[in-house]
Amino acid sequence: MSVSPAIVLNPNALLHISKLIDVSLKSLVATLELLDEGGTVPFIARYRKEATGNLDEVQIRQVQDKTEYFRELEERRASVLQSIGEQGKLTPDLRQRIEAAMEKNELEDLYLPYKPKRRTKASIARDRGLEPLANFLMEQQPGASPVEFAASFVNAEKEVNTVEEALEGARHIVAEAVSENAGFRKKVRAMMAADGVVVSKRIEGVEDPEQKYTQYYEFREPVGKIPSHRMLAIRRGAKEGILHFEIEIEPAQPVGYIASQVIQGQSDSAAHLRKAIEDSYERLLNPSIQTEVRLELKDRSDEEAIKVFRENLENLLLSPPAGMLSVIGIDPGIRTGCKIAVVDSTGKFLEHSVIYPHEPKKDVVGAVKTLAGMISRHNVQAIAIGNGTASRETAGFVSDFLKQAGLTKLFSVVVSEAGASVYSASDVARHEFPDLDLTVRGAISIARRLQDPLAELVKVDPKSIGVGQYQHDVDQRRLKQGLEATVESCVNRVGVDLNTASAPLLRHVSGLNDRTAHNLVEFRNQNGRFRNRQQVLGVPGLGPKTYQLAAGFLRIRGGDNPLDITAVHPESYPVVGRIAESLRVSVEELISNPHLVENVDMKAFESETAGAYTLADIKEELRKPGRDPRDTFQLPSFREDVKEIADLKPEMQLEGVVTNVTRFGAFVDVGVHQDGLVHVSELSNRFVKDPSEVVKAGQIVKVRVLSADPKTKRISLSMKQPEAPKPAASAPPRAEARKPEQKKPEVRKPSLEDQLAALNSRFRTR
Repeated sequence: MSVSPAIVLNPNALLHISKLIDVSLKSLVATLELLDEGGTVPFIARYRKEATGNLDEVQIRQVQDKTEYFRELEERRASVLQSIGEQGKLTPDLRQRIEAAMEKNELEDLYLPYKPKRRTKASIARDRGLEPLANFLMEQQPGASPVEFAASFVNAEKEVNTVEEALEGARHIVAEAVSENAGFRKKVRAMMAADGVVVSKRIEGVEDPEQKYTQYYEFREPVGKIPSHRMLAIRRGAKEGILHFEIEIEPAQPVGYIASQVIQGQSDSAAHLRKAIEDSYERLLNPSIQTEVRLELKDRSDEEAIKVFRENLENLLLSPPAGMLSVIGIDPGIRTGCKIAVVDSTGKFLEHSVIYPHEPKKDVVGAVKTLAGMISRHNVQAIAIGNGTASRETAGFVSDFLKQAGLTKLFSVVVSEAGASVYSASDVARHEFPDLDLTVRGAISIARRLQDPLAELVKVDPKSIGVGQYQHDVDQRRLKQGLEATVESCVNRVGVDLNTASAPLLRHVSGLNDRTAHNLVEFRNQNGRFRNRQQVLGVPGLGPKTYQLAAGFLRIRGGDNPLDITAVHPESYPVVGRIAESLRVSVEELISNPHLVENVDMKAFESETAGAYTLADIKEELRKPGRDPRDTFQLPSFREDVKEIADLKPEMQLEGVVTNVTRFGAFVDVGVHQDGLVHVSELSNRFVKDPSEVVKAGQIVKVRVLSADPKTKRISLSMKQPEAPKPAASAPPRAEARKPEQKKPEVRKPSLEDQLAALNSRFRTR
C-alpha cells in the first residue's frame, strides 16, 4: 500500500519514529522533507549530508519505511475516528486513546468493539434483551443472586426458555466484551509472543514424497527463538498440506490474568464470570491473537529472509570486475556443443560460434582452431566459462589449449551463470540481440559478467540469481522493494559510465527510470558520445530536477571537464575551482596530482551549500578521482583432479567460491556442479551467530571436505582451521589416583534435516 506524502505526521508520531530508529528529530524532519520533494535515497545520502546530519542509506531507508508505516497508521486512524463518530460513541477519552496509539494492532484493538461485524452469539443475546443481565454479572454485587435476576429474562417469544439459557446468553456478551478489551488483547499478545511455542505436526495420511519436512513432523520451538528459515519452512509445509502448526501456550496463564482483572473477590457472579472468561479465551481471544502472532512471526521471518537476500545480492553485485578486457564467453554444453561469443573491452558483441570439444563429437582440433582464430582476430585477453553442465570439462580443455598454445598472458575463469538463461529469454536480451539464438545471448552475458558483474546482473530479475532463502514464501511486494533498493544502492555506489552503460543499468541511476534511461541511450546513439554532464539536460524528458538527482552518479571518461569522471556533484564544481585556484593550479592539474589536495585547509571553503561533510567527500574524491569502490579482481582456483562429487574425499582441502549465505550456513562452489554446505557450526573455530559476519557471496574461501554423497548430491564442508595437536601429558604419579576422564562437550554438526532445509532453500536458475 502506497500512501501519499501529503499525509502529515503529528509531532508525537515524528518523535516516536525518531526514538525507534535513533535519529535526531532535526535530521528526521529534514530527511522527510527531502524525500517528499522527490529526493532519492542515494542522492540524499551522498549529497545532502549537511541537511540530514550525515545519515547513511540504511538510516534514510529506515526513515522512509517507518514514515510509510505511520502515514498508513494516520490514514487508518482518521477512518476509525470517523466510523466511531458516526455511531455517536466517540467519547473524549476514547478519542485521546485512539490518537495516542502508535501501533496498528493497538489501534485495531481500540476499534474492535465498534467495528461492524456479522451476527455473533453476543449480538443474538443482546437482541434477546440479555445485556442488563450481563451488566449485572459484571457488577458483582455481594449477596445478589444471578439466578434470581436471570429468571426475569425468561421469555419464550424472545427464545429464552430457561434461566440457564438466559445466563448463557449473558455470558456470551461478557465473553465478547472480554475479547474486545484492548488491554487484555495487548497482554495476551505479549504472553503468546514471550511464552508461546510453535508446534508443528505431520498431517496424518498425507505423503511427503521428498521427505522435505521430516524435521517438522513433531517439532517444538519457542516463538521468541525460532529462526526465520525454520518458520518459513513450517509455513511452506503447511501451505503444501503436509504440516499443521499452531502456537501453544498454557491457557491457565492468560485466563488467570484476565480473571484477576475482572473478578472482584467472592460473589455469586464469580463462577459465571470465570466460565465466560474461559469461553472468551478458547473461542475468541486465542484464535484471534494466535492469528496475529502467526502473522507477526511471518512478518519477522520475511524481514530476516529479505535481509539475507539483500546482503547476498549486494555482495554479488559488488563482486570485483575484471575490467575493460576483450573476452570470450563460453556457455558449456555436451551434446549441443559449447556456444562461444566474443565481446570487446566495452562489452560490444563481435562474433559467435560453436565448438564440440567433448563426446560424442569430440572435435578437439576444430575447437582449437575456432578458439585460436577468435583470439587472434579480436586480441582476446580472457575467457569466461559458465559454471553449468560440462563447465569443468570445458575449463580443462581451455586450460590445456592455452598452455599448449603458449598463451600465458590470457587467463580463463569459471563464472556463475545463475540467471543467464532467464536473461537470454528476456525482453532486454531480445531487444539487444534480436537476431541471435538464446544460447548465444547466454554466452555474451557470461563474457560480460567477467568484465563487470554489476552492469550485467542488473539485467536479470534478482530472484533468478539464486542467492535467496525461501524467497518464494516471503511477501513478494516487500521482497521486490527490498531488492530494487539494493540494486539502486549498488549501482549508485559504483557510478555509471554514461557513454557505455545500457538502458537496464542506467534506469537504476538516482532520478532515472525506464523512459529516461532509454532516452539517454537513444540520444547517445544519435549524437555520439557525451562530452560533459551538462549535455544530459538536452535529453528529452530529463529536466533540472532529474539532472540534479542523477548527475553525480554519471561518469564521463576523457570528457571536457575532468571532474565528470568523479563523484563530485556539478553543484560543487565551483568549490573545486576555488580549491585549485588557492593552489595556483588548474582543475585538471589538481585531478592529475591527487597529493596536492593534502595541503589544503578545507575549512576555508565552508559555505551554506558546502559544509564539512561535503568538503570531506570532495577531498576524498580528489585523492582517488574516478575510483571504483569494489575490491580487486582475483582468480579462483579449482583443483584439476576434482570435477565431480565422487572425486571428493573426507579431509580434502579445496578452494571455492561462496554462492549463497543463509542464516544456517553458506553454500560454496568447489567445481563439481553441486554446491557444498558449510554449516554455521563449521564456519569458524569461534562461535558464529550470523554467517554473514564471516563470509559473503562471491568470496573466495578455503574449505575442507567433511563428507560427500554422490547419490543424494549432498556435500558437507568446513572452514574451521584444524586444531594443533596438544603435547602428550606426562604420566600421573603412582600414588595419585587417576581422575575420571571428563566427557568432551558435544560439537553440533550439520544434521541431515539442516542439510535438507539448506538444499530446499536453493533456487538456482541455470
